[in-house]
Amino acid sequence: MLSEKNFISNSKNLLILGVVLCCTLLSTPSLSAQSSKRDSLAFRLQRLESTDRFNPKDTTHINLLIRLANSYRYLDSDSLYSIASRVLDYSKAIDYDYGKVKGLDALAGYFYNKGDRKKSMPLFKEALEIAREMEDIECEVPIIITMAQNYSFEGNYAEALSLNLKGIDLARKINQQEMLSILNENIASLYADQKDFKNALMFYDTVQKINRRLGDEVIDAETQSNMASLYKDAKDFKNAMFNINRSINTFEKHKIIDWLAYAYEVKGDIYLEQEKYQWALYWYDQSNMLFKDQIEDDRIKIQLLNGMAKVYLGLGKDSLSMAYAREGMELSTKIKSLQGQIDCSETLYKLNKKSGNETNALAYLEAFKKLSDSLSKDKNEQSLSLLETKLHYEQEKQELIKSNKEALAKQRNYIYFSVIILLILSIITFVIRRSEKIQKNLNKELKEKSLAVAERETELHEINKTKTKLFSIIGHDLRGPIGALQGLLKLFTDGEISKDEFLSFIPKLKADVDNISFTLNNLLSWGQNQLNGVMTNPKRVSLDKIVTNNFQLLSELANSKSIKLINQLPENPLIWADQNQIDIVVRNLLSNAIKFTPENGLITVEAEETKDMWQISVRDTGVGMSEEIRKKIFKSSTNVTTYGTNNEKGTGLGLSLCKEMVLKNNGKIWVESVARKGTTFFFTVPKAEKRYQKAS
Repeated sequence: MLSEKNFISNSKNLLILGVVLCCTLLSTPSLSAQSSKRDSLAFRLQRLESTDRFNPKDTTHINLLIRLANSYRYLDSDSLYSIASRVLDYSKAIDYDYGKVKGLDALAGYFYNKGDRKKSMPLFKEALEIAREMEDIECEVPIIITMAQNYSFEGNYAEALSLNLKGIDLARKINQQEMLSILNENIASLYADQKDFKNALMFYDTVQKINRRLGDEVIDAETQSNMASLYKDAKDFKNAMFNINRSINTFEKHKIIDWLAYAYEVKGDIYLEQEKYQWALYWYDQSNMLFKDQIEDDRIKIQLLNGMAKVYLGLGKDSLSMAYAREGMELSTKIKSLQGQIDCSETLYKLNKKSGNETNALAYLEAFKKLSDSLSKDKNEQSLSLLETKLHYEQEKQELIKSNKEALAKQRNYIYFSVIILLILSIITFVIRRSEKIQKNLNKELKEKSLAVAERETELHEINKTKTKLFSIIGHDLRGPIGALQGLLKLFTDGEISKDEFLSFIPKLKADVDNISFTLNNLLSWGQNQLNGVMTNPKRVSLDKIVTNNFQLLSELANSKSIKLINQLPENPLIWADQNQIDIVVRNLLSNAIKFTPENGLITVEAEETKDMWQISVRDTGVGMSEEIRKKIFKSSTNVTTYGTNNEKGTGLGLSLCKEMVLKNNGKIWVESVARKGTTFFFTVPKAEKRYQKAS
């Protein structure tokens, strides 16, 4: 972050009528206002140190060193470290708390700019603790601001938000308008990072109102540069250019070099978003010259390097693009900038993919996705909702006070109402005692209704259990294949995989879709049966026709495993059953047999006639099953999901559905199995006779 403003903000999504200023070629200032200020401070120090009574541990000398250290904050890190160390040593020697706070803060700022949070955060916390012991809010708030920026920089928006809110409360106590401007702008940045442009602009509106009261042209320009970046992200390039041109004019006028470098970089970003690469390169070069000559702020330099890499990539100068992207990645890794590593990884991925280096491209793509996931955006978005609760707190408090006053004013009325209620209760009690017979009848009726409600509650409980199981199966067994299909389609539409690569997945997609279709048919049949009840309509049905149709339906699946399907039914066996329900039974048993039979196996369907029934068997040469699984497979209360010989996955629902369908047709179903030798499923259905047969 530059100075104490958090100007690394994203975009605002509010369309405002703006005037587009013409871009003028601007020369880099050779001398900054900071340099003049720093030279003046150095002269005063030199004059103080030359006096006969000079004492380096004098508070006047320490305060001058503090001001000099601040002037080096983003321009010369070595000088900042050296002066801050002297401030801290001198202040500890005379127990000067203000000097300790400022010395610790300056040293923490040095490590913060280097990306060394392990060293910076303990120093910030120590400075904050001393400031609180001093009860010096003016010292406390700037430290809170910088710590919040540090947390925001590493993606910890929840902690950043909490600190900014604390800072607002403290700044209001001392009516520190400039700090309130900074804190509100930092919160706007948090919303902007979440792409919540509406709320971000709301806070920027507050910031601009405060800035107008302050009447400081430079502070207002800092806000405008941040808003330009926000409008750029929101693709509102007119407002983005309007704000950045105004801020550049102010920074050049006052020679604010660090902010000017940032403003040049934002202007380059605006042109880059519009793919105006030559103009983007011009403004990046202007910013880069300032970074080379006068500024040390690695975080903004990372943005600049990645921007230049994107420009050269757009211009087709891949070697230059690669050099800037690698430099940006090295600097991001050095100072542990997560966002910088994400941005540079994306650029390096595009470069390597363009050059045909698929190995490196894949590595950078994986790094990009891994780093992006680590930001935990969903969690941070939830943390920002706390802000609205805090901001509405004062209003709700006032409303509560008003409500309490109204409640006290109505207290007497409540007392009167209570007396009336007691009187009414006494009358009711008297009437009830005189109407004992009526009350007994009412109690009896109530008991009957309670029993009816209890029965209905039991039915609803069973229905809810069914729904829960239904949704569990849908979520567990359909989401995976559908998610894989969705992911593959996204990769294809995004251009991550070629058409040939996509076509190579077609057989797998077809298998997944067939599996989904089969599972959905079972789910719909079972769900309708459980939730609404399915009517069984028995009639004369050809069992051979049902088996033949299902052989044709599943032949492709069987052929893929070189499994032979054998129909050994006697000639034209007729059954008295619901055709659709028995079709579901045969299809599920054949599908299970194919799934659990290894390649080159056999599946045989036979039927044996008894007195009143046909006993049908589906025999396979598959893997068999254990006794424990055999006892569970027909239970509707369990969900046994197993994997076939080619890792085929089922819902565990099919056999439960088979049992229900067979029972509805006055039959029985059972299984015999030997592990590693095979399994045979048996079920019975009534024979078709001339007389009418009624199904259950």
